[in-house]
Amino acid sequence: MNKVKLLLTALLIVQLLTSCDHRTGANQEVSSGSEADAAYQEPALSQYNPAIELTFARETDDSLENLISQLPGETFEDNRWNRLYEQVLGIKIKYDWVAKGDLYHQKLSGAFASGDIPDVVRVNAQQLRMLSNAGLIQDLSAAYEQYASSFTKNILSQEGTGPFEAATVDGRLMGIPETSSSIEGAMFIWLRTDWLEQLGLKPPKTMDDVLAISKAFTENDPDNNGIHDTFGLAVTQYLFDPVMGLAGFMAGYEAYPNLWIKDKSGKLLYGGIQPEVKEALKVLQNMYRDGQIDSEFGLKDGLKEEKLIAESHIGMFYGEQWGSFLAQTSRAAQPNAEWQAFPIVSVSGEEPKVPLRFNTSQFLAVRKAYPHPEAIVKLFNLHLEKNWGETAEYETYYSSPFPVWKLSPVTPFPAMKNLEAYRQIAEAERTGDHSVLKDEASSIYKNIQAYRSGMVNKESGWGWERTYGPSGAFAILDQYTEKKQLLYESFVGPPTETMIVKQAILYNQQIETFVNIILGSPIDEFDRFVENWNKLGGGRITAEVNQWYAERGSDLK
Repeated sequence: MNKVKLLLTALLIVQLLTSCDHRTGANQEVSSGSEADAAYQEPALSQYNPAIELTFARETDDSLENLISQLPGETFEDNRWNRLYEQVLGIKIKYDWVAKGDLYHQKLSGAFASGDIPDVVRVNAQQLRMLSNAGLIQDLSAAYEQYASSFTKNILSQEGTGPFEAATVDGRLMGIPETSSSIEGAMFIWLRTDWLEQLGLKPPKTMDDVLAISKAFTENDPDNNGIHDTFGLAVTQYLFDPVMGLAGFMAGYEAYPNLWIKDKSGKLLYGGIQPEVKEALKVLQNMYRDGQIDSEFGLKDGLKEEKLIAESHIGMFYGEQWGSFLAQTSRAAQPNAEWQAFPIVSVSGEEPKVPLRFNTSQFLAVRKAYPHPEAIVKLFNLHLEKNWGETAEYETYYSSPFPVWKLSPVTPFPAMKNLEAYRQIAEAERTGDHSVLKDEASSIYKNIQAYRSGMVNKESGWGWERTYGPSGAFAILDQYTEKKQLLYESFVGPPTETMIVKQAILYNQQIETFVNIILGSPIDEFDRFVENWNKLGGGRITAEVNQWYAERGSDLK
């Protein structure tokens, strides 16, 4: 996101939402009046009396169902979060339906088509625009301005106003953004350091070093088993996965294939059609030809490619901070396997820009006729307060140590929370003052200390140490920040009209073309892709994006 990392004041949000009109329903609420709820007397956390009902649709998966199974006495509709929302806010959470995977999306599409949607529905940016155009959801500008707590406003704007731009259609805030973290999309090079030592290699300083390591990992038997069974670089069929993807590799060639970026004149352009991408693809094609990339990568998703790492067939991948836990899978079979994160590097050896995609993709929209649009804002307020606010009960509502935060129908979080946790840990280790560790940092630090002290089940702390330790990924991210290397995406608005129709087609064509080039198609296929991209709607999208930027770009913070 093209946003600053500093907290914006509530004034910026108010300024963004000045064209608000007040909705009905707020006058029915009163505070609970009990001493236990004394901290919740402000309108942002006041209680409905009598209680109101708020319906959702809920997507579930194996991990969520497994979580429920480990929490006796708790279900989707009756759990600690739903009880808290009713006790404090007087909001009864109900689910119109609960479904898994494809069935969930089928039912959601049917609800959109019929217009029979729950009171609150979680949507992506394209669905938000479509529901708004169809008149099925209501403007939340006034509800957010009046009822969002200052704490919520600060948290949701930690990376700027972009999430609200994405949720704004024709000047109206049509959904509350469940902000994600762009800064945590920063890429690192994850390397098997025991393999580096085995082969007498040093960590990379340039892209030539990366290529030399890839070649050595492929050809020089880094696992010392006498078998030619290793590859230099992990890649998945989706190319830009958050781990084992190629965004960090291509950034080494000043290529940003999945970002909208600014050119020297201040216009926005799509990074995926720029000549630097062609250069990076040619390098990858040579690596594939030389056997440095798994010959079947084009057929493998992340889970399948991960097996090659777990089985010690790959010792290098680009990935986000949680890549440590992927790397950790190799230690089950080889306990002496060691990995470390390193900064991404460039061809020139200068510090490269680190690409950060605009990461907020989920929004909570409210059914047009629902009389209490501010209720969804209050849920956000309480969820953030009980996890990170003055009355936080982290081990009850966030990590027990089970990830109980997932029980809530809304799950906003501070975009900077993990970087802040690292900074607290770094300060505690530097000063010896552990009182600086807040709930989340304290929990992480316990895992790290368990690993360092050799306690039972210490292995669970290995990944945490590689991410939050003094030489971990967040230490590098802190350096990226200090050195102003972060390149936030420049387009953060709602999907344009042509994007809604053409974006999926263009993106699939991009992935197909790039994969084919890596597999050996003539490099000039890239030029034909660029020509077709522009003809098939990309040119029109570029014009629409720049029109949005001319109107809104100067206001972005």
